[in-house]
Amino acid sequence: IHQPFSSQYLQFDDGHRLCNDLMGCLQERAKIEKSYGDQLTAWSKRWRQLIEKGPQYGSVERAWLAVMTEAEKVSELHQDVKNNLVNEDVEKVKNWQKEAYHKQMIGGFKEAKEAEEGFKKAQKPWAKKLKEMEAAKKSYHMACKEEKLAAAREANGKTEASVTVDQQKKLHEKVDKCKQDVQKAKEKYEKSLEELNKCTPQYMECMEQVFDQCQQHEVKRLTFLKEALLDIKRHLNLTENASYATIYRELERTILGANTQEDLKWFSNNHGPEMPMNWPAFEEYNPDQASAPPKKKKPDGAPPTPSTDHVAPPGDRSSVSSYEKNQGFSTEWSDDEQPTANSGNENGGNGNSFEDDVSTTGKSVRVRALYDYEGQEQDELTFKAGDELTKTEDEDEQGWCRGRLDSGQEGLYPANYVEPI
Repeated sequence: IHQPFSSQYLQFDDGHRLCNDLMGCLQERAKIEKSYGDQLTAWSKRWRQLIEKGPQYGSVERAWLAVMTEAEKVSELHQDVKNNLVNEDVEKVKNWQKEAYHKQMIGGFKEAKEAEEGFKKAQKPWAKKLKEMEAAKKSYHMACKEEKLAAAREANGKTEASVTVDQQKKLHEKVDKCKQDVQKAKEKYEKSLEELNKCTPQYMECMEQVFDQCQQHEVKRLTFLKEALLDIKRHLNLTENASYATIYRELERTILGANTQEDLKWFSNNHGPEMPMNWPAFEEYNPDQASAPPKKKKPDGAPPTPSTDHVAPPGDRSSVSSYEKNQGFSTEWSDDEQPTANSGNENGGNGNSFEDDVSTTGKSVRVRALYDYEGQEQDELTFKAGDELTKTEDEDEQGWCRGRLDSGQEGLYPANYVEPI
């Protein structure tokens, strides 16, 4: 009769399911946060290496690298978001769900069973009166039907000649009796309905009491969800995190600290007219210098370093810094769009500004370092004993070869520091 009341206990099933839905929602968001943080870290690591090996220098390079630092720190914050969602928010919902809903061995929840029994108990007295009223109504309607049939038979008997006077008298008596039965049934029906209506206020009061008990549980659930969502918002909103604002203040300070004049001065001192020059000068004859550099390590010391007078004409040396040639972009992306490796071509440029066109002469040969060597100038390679590299140009008259490390860096190295593999 009152379906909204009697179905109130179903809210317990819905409440338990909604807790599961919220936990699933948070777990998916945590995976997104982790994936984003991992991508930021991979992106920062890769581009930090490319920038450090690239031609950019000075304070602008530091400002560019600060963007990578920003990514690393923001990645850490998103990892914190992921941890907070999983370790705090999901666990909080799980624990509340466990305390609020108690499963029964036979299925369902204890709270739902108690609510269902409470509604049935509140309905029982009223339901009994309702059943009596329904029976009285049925009797009254049947009596009315019998009265109509008796009246119809009496009317037909008056028009038919075959019906005797005694038969007509009996039909008339039947009609009178049916009328009396209708009146009695009507009185009983009205009385039962009146008694039912008297019970209705108490019935409604009992039903509302059980309903209010269910609502109290629902108030707790809604209040908890509101508090949980506020905690989730606090964990997601990085703008409220003091560390987040600090990251961008530091980034802005580093970028604003870039000094064009200082960078130009540094470049001029290291690669311009103010760099130290090794001009040709008169040298006395020296038998040791006239002989070719020894190819093996001396027993009593480090191997001799070839002459550093490897001054080459313009265009015959590598650029200020070499770079990994044809370095592709990482494929670890969360969507279908992949960045292109030569975005400069889209703007009419000459390809990736970091890539140098390296031309080699002769056949490449793999060699292995016999000794450690640390480059003394920008265009010299640095390697450790045992490292392998590729010789791209043969030894010149001054004892130097051009080669390429496995990292892609090209430069000069002393020929007697390596041996063919």
